[in-house]
Amino acid sequence: MLTGSAIRAKFLQFFEQRGHRIVHSSSLVPHNDPTLLFTNAGMNQFKDVFLGLEKRDYNRATTSQKCVRAGGKHNDLENVGFTNRHHTFFEMLGNFSFGDYFKPDAIAYAWELITSPEWFGIDATKLYVTIFEGQGDIPADEEAAALWLAQRVPVDRIFRMGMKDNFWQMGDTGPCGPCSEIHYDMGVAASDKVRPECATGTCKFPCECGRYVEIWNLVFMQYERKLGPYPGGSSFELLPRPSIDTGAGLERLAAVLQGVVSNYDTDLFTPLIARAAELCGTSLEQELAKEATGGGAASLRVIADHARAATFLISDGVIPANEGRGYVLKKIIRRAIRHGRLLGQSKPFLSDMVFAVRDAMTDAYPELDETADRVAKIVLAEETRFASTIELGLQKLEEIIRQATINAKRSTYREQIQLWKSDPERSYAVVDAQRALDSLADTLWLVSLERIKTIFHDLVAVPTGMPTHLWIEFDKGVAEQFRSNPPTVSGEEAFKLYDTYGLPADFIVEACKDAGARFDEASFNAAMAEQKTRARASWKGAVKQTANPAYQSLPTSNFEGYSQTSSPSCEVLAILAGGVSAPELAAGVEGEVILDHTPFYAESGGQVGDRGILLDSSGVVVAEVTSTYSPVQGVRAHKVITRQPIHVGDKLDAVIDGELRRASMRHHTATHLLHAALRETLGTHVKQAGSLVSPGHLRFDFSHFAAVADEELQDIEDSINREVLGNTAVVTIADVPIDTAVNEYHAMALFGEKYGDKVRVVKIGDYSVELCGGTHTAATGEIGLIKILSEGSVSSGVRRIEAVAGDRSLAHFRKDHELEKLVHGIVGRSDDSPSDALRAEFEKREGEIKRLTRELDQLRMKSAASSVASVDEKIREVKGVKVLAHRVDGLDAGQMRTLVDQLRQKLGTGVAVLGSAQGEDKVTIIVGVTKDLTARIQAGKVVNPIAQKVGGSGGGKPDMAQAGGKDVAALDAALAAAYDVVGELLG
Repeated sequence: MLTGSAIRAKFLQFFEQRGHRIVHSSSLVPHNDPTLLFTNAGMNQFKDVFLGLEKRDYNRATTSQKCVRAGGKHNDLENVGFTNRHHTFFEMLGNFSFGDYFKPDAIAYAWELITSPEWFGIDATKLYVTIFEGQGDIPADEEAAALWLAQRVPVDRIFRMGMKDNFWQMGDTGPCGPCSEIHYDMGVAASDKVRPECATGTCKFPCECGRYVEIWNLVFMQYERKLGPYPGGSSFELLPRPSIDTGAGLERLAAVLQGVVSNYDTDLFTPLIARAAELCGTSLEQELAKEATGGGAASLRVIADHARAATFLISDGVIPANEGRGYVLKKIIRRAIRHGRLLGQSKPFLSDMVFAVRDAMTDAYPELDETADRVAKIVLAEETRFASTIELGLQKLEEIIRQATINAKRSTYREQIQLWKSDPERSYAVVDAQRALDSLADTLWLVSLERIKTIFHDLVAVPTGMPTHLWIEFDKGVAEQFRSNPPTVSGEEAFKLYDTYGLPADFIVEACKDAGARFDEASFNAAMAEQKTRARASWKGAVKQTANPAYQSLPTSNFEGYSQTSSPSCEVLAILAGGVSAPELAAGVEGEVILDHTPFYAESGGQVGDRGILLDSSGVVVAEVTSTYSPVQGVRAHKVITRQPIHVGDKLDAVIDGELRRASMRHHTATHLLHAALRETLGTHVKQAGSLVSPGHLRFDFSHFAAVADEELQDIEDSINREVLGNTAVVTIADVPIDTAVNEYHAMALFGEKYGDKVRVVKIGDYSVELCGGTHTAATGEIGLIKILSEGSVSSGVRRIEAVAGDRSLAHFRKDHELEKLVHGIVGRSDDSPSDALRAEFEKREGEIKRLTRELDQLRMKSAASSVASVDEKIREVKGVKVLAHRVDGLDAGQMRTLVDQLRQKLGTGVAVLGSAQGEDKVTIIVGVTKDLTARIQAGKVVNPIAQKVGGSGGGKPDMAQAGGKDVAALDAALAAAYDVVGELLG
């Protein structure tokens, strides 16, 4: 039996023997392609080649491409683990022809590899093929049909399908063409058996019951789709050099070749499932035995799949976040954790799965050896965060159920009262019931319905109100209504808990059931569908267009900038004005100029493009070059503002701004030193996650889990400046095979960069070796001193350092010296460093301010307390209750609460109201009620009407409540009204 690794190796070997270049899988983060969330097909890394934006030195390739489909258009996340063939992470085997061979070879290769006993040896009697049946102006693919017949595929095994199934398009425009799929009959065991014929094994291809599985798709790119003359219309023109793009799922091939029904039963997954079961304290056999009753075998499959996806995504630089790719990764991790919890594992376990993935896949992806420790730490951090989030989610769920219960109970009583009010014979009896309803505090509604009845009855004067026999009838109606209208938990609110806090839907349903509440499943599902729609819409992206013909047809520009800063007699090959090819640029306009050779560096690798001038043969400046970029690989476009007219065919001298270039070179070489020093000081888990190299400064993003301590930053700065002072030679080695660069030179490949088969290695002694196409100093001494300016967080697990070098660091030190003189002017001369001296001075002054503030507070409290001692004339008796309202400006809320306690003691029994103006637009009001009165009057009901008079509101406990407002001028009137407010509440 072929293992998954052997299948992968055999596929690549087959095509290598037929002249294909084996190309390593690209990153799961698509290089410079905003149209894709993740790399989701083998052709993604060749997309620019098919579009004419990039040129390679080979025209046949074969790959095993790692892919993720878990967001945007391809979002089947909820199905993963519950079907035989849904995955978030998978490998796509493929072979590609860039204008070389076409259908005859592609079909012959596929059939030989699939059926030959020397290769995969799959039984041809179990295979079916599909071809394009034709639609509109595009004819049926009879050529493919004939070629399959030539491979001895029976005519009754060749099926014609429509545009939806058998025509592939990159986008609204660009390369496209018919495709031909190979399907395998997995047998009746793979069928979902929904229809009788599927259950009996008599269903026929192309039945979609799961029995017939697509294992390979051959795309014949022979057309270019162009927008038509009318809205929504398009035309298809034959490409001069048609191409081939194929994709075969490794997991599906493994299932076929290993004779199992499910991808999860192949050796690509079984070790991971076994490890997941071990970590969750169960076994696959136990969970399979429970599966008929909703057991956890599906959960084990989810964990195995999601562990692969998380490991590879984080290895490729994706970090859990709240948006974009990071949000999808976070959902994948949290879904795996939830399924671990369903299996009974509440402790972190997924980080250990990272090492199981490494062990299973390191032969094909050796980089996992280096990244596994870093990945495991990031996963563990997310598991820890999720555990606390779950707890917070549970609290939120309890609050939602609590509020729903309060609303339902209150509503039940109110409906019964309204029902009786409409009955002339009973309306007199519910006056006291209405009053009792209004008197019940929210917290009382949380007790049982029977207890509420008792409290309700106690609040009503039965002899003068509702007779006993009517109470019995009233209670019976309440109970019946509550049964028919139990508390309902909103689906929208529940979905927020699911989406934000990761609470599983079934968990929410069970919690509602336990609380006697109903779960609004319909609105939950609607919110889920809406979120999926938003996710798809957020990643539609702009379709990448084919390169401008003016660029496509050009030879590559010869870049001479590594060795010189000017190039004479450069021919103008093309001009673009407003994105359109033009024969000339008039004076005083902006445009783009393409030269046959140039010293201008085009923006890439984080380094900004060069600036400079273009001169005519007499030395007159004809244009200022504001930036340089590469629209097509190998072609450099100079963005210019003209001073004189420029024509296609002109010969111009190109001169870069040498000072800006040298500043960029210093910062670029400093970036390499910084990267090496970070790895030396913090650990080899540090990897570049982005950079900017400009004449003014450098910015470097890197993977790390915590803030870099000041002492560590000092060590890093010391280390890189030792290399500067050592004046180590910076050696560049061009045209190195990438395998040699990585395996022999041990060069670092940088995140987000795309490398060809031949690369440029930049080596700084034994300190740093990286793949880099940028410009660099000849030796480290040319950098000048490097100064780190700042270090901070960019996102979870990613930090950022900004630094300067050369004359920029000199300017920084001058500013530091000016600051030092200022500090000496404040604190005087000191043996301490300026920062320590200034810090000590601030601490001294802060201590003095705190002392003075305490003294002022004490004086205010003493003054307020003395004023309280003489407030007897303000105490009034309202309906038998003592009430005091008093103004105490300048006190904060804590001091006012202390005074309220003193006043309550002074009153013995009564209500104390204090108001304080704090500034021109802030009022605080605090009400205290002695505990013996809270059954009759609550502080919260007193404070609100008073606060409304100063433009505010508030609330609190029955014995103490607080409110705020803005109208200081109305405070006296509000306090004067307090006596009437209490009187009204007392009835």
